[in-house]
Amino acid sequence: MEEAGTGHVTWWKSTRSNGSGNCVEVGKGLPGGIGLRDSKDRSGPVLVFTPRDWTAFVSGLKNGDFVTG
Repeated sequence: MEEAGTGHVTWWKSTRSNGSGNCVEVGKGLPGGIGLRDSKDRSGPVLVFTPRDWTAFVSGLKNGDFVTG
């Protein structure tokens, strides 16, 4: 549990994380939305998504919308 602003944030990694340390963590409890951060740099920047944008982002991941090549 970490504190950000006035809210308490709970961070977690995906259950599909392979333990290599190259992961992102998702946080609930941020004022204004859902957070995403690099697990190797927990004091670094945090992307904050509105709930609507988070849903669209996750849907895009599941649909392969962000695959290049």
